[in-house]
Amino acid sequence: MNAPQNRSDLPFAWPELGLRRVPYAVFTDPAIYQLEQERIFRGPTWNYVALEAELPNPHDYVSTFIGDTPVVVTRDGEGALHAWVNRCAHRGALVCRDLRGNTQTHTCVYHQWAYDASGALIGVPFRKGLGGKGGYPADFDMAEHPLRPLRVASRRGVVFASFAEDGPGFEEYLGDTMLGNIDRVMHKPIEVIGYSRQYVHANWKLYAENTRDSYHAMLLHLFYPTFGIARPAQKVAIEMNEARYHNLFTVWQPSGKESMDTYKQHTTRAIQGGQDALESPQFLRYINERGDDICITIESLFPNSVFQHIQNGMAVRQIRPTAVDQFELYWTYFGYADDSEEMRAHRLRQANMLGPAGLIAMEDAEAGEIIQRAVSDGSNEQSFVEMGGYGTENLYDISGTDENSIRGFWQGYRDLMGF
Repeated sequence: MNAPQNRSDLPFAWPELGLRRVPYAVFTDPAIYQLEQERIFRGPTWNYVALEAELPNPHDYVSTFIGDTPVVVTRDGEGALHAWVNRCAHRGALVCRDLRGNTQTHTCVYHQWAYDASGALIGVPFRKGLGGKGGYPADFDMAEHPLRPLRVASRRGVVFASFAEDGPGFEEYLGDTMLGNIDRVMHKPIEVIGYSRQYVHANWKLYAENTRDSYHAMLLHLFYPTFGIARPAQKVAIEMNEARYHNLFTVWQPSGKESMDTYKQHTTRAIQGGQDALESPQFLRYINERGDDICITIESLFPNSVFQHIQNGMAVRQIRPTAVDQFELYWTYFGYADDSEEMRAHRLRQANMLGPAGLIAMEDAEAGEIIQRAVSDGSNEQSFVEMGGYGTENLYDISGTDENSIRGFWQGYRDLMGF
């Protein structure tokens, strides 16, 4: 990963207990936030930026972010994908100000510098001045002033971009397990069926921890156990890439033999109701589309995305940090292009499980915010990360009561940051 080693410009040292402790300062120190933008988001990582289904036609474009840097993804007239920093090479203004659209030329509204889909500068007003006065020097070369280009890669219609010119290749960065799950979920052409966005007053890494937390779902999200979507003792796998910062949760459909008694004996949360308590029980209907009995996959790709398949609902979540204590969560919901009208309606129905007001997910943002409020007092305290021991091993057919993948996240984070 070309990670920095033992950088002296870090504002503090990591606790001696290593991955078993996380200093709260990583969630609150503005200097750490700025270093993350440089070493992680603009470093040797690949970040999710779009779905090809959002750019079906030549000259389509989508505006997005990598970290807090504005980025545009485009498709040129030949169908090739490009990505560039949305910052005019002249005076730094945003070039593209719309969320998405179609245009052959991207023009900065300030001084009308114009660029093609690849980000190459193709037009400059008053280049030779006016009336023989002003203008640019004779050696001014438009080819020397493009928008900053990014490396682009696409897998099964999922588009990623990287700032690093000499960083790892895309497939090397994701690894076989993460690529395999993308192939599984995106096994045929998709269509986008909706968007939502959510502003969370917490550090982005609290959400990254949350999506890798294997056992909070049965405790925080009572919708899961109450309606039988997930139960104790059902088959679960936790897999990470070699560097440990990516994580894939796989949960198989409950067999019906798992008893809720185990859950009730080991928690203090009351369980009431059940499927018969829903006025629309079809909301919980699970259609085994792939024949593998996998009902949930949560794939967290470092640093900025989460691919979810829960029942028959599918979405990608993009994490967009905006400050040390806030981030935007951008949800893109999708189905398959050949879905029937009935299946499309079913996916839209199940999309209500996730998202800003989702019956499952709405607690996650609140969890991050109550941590942020509690740790922002400037203390030198640390979180305690010892559930399941001290390791970062992959786990198969387990109960999911461990924090291996959280420790894995911090292992990869520390390597990139230079702790």
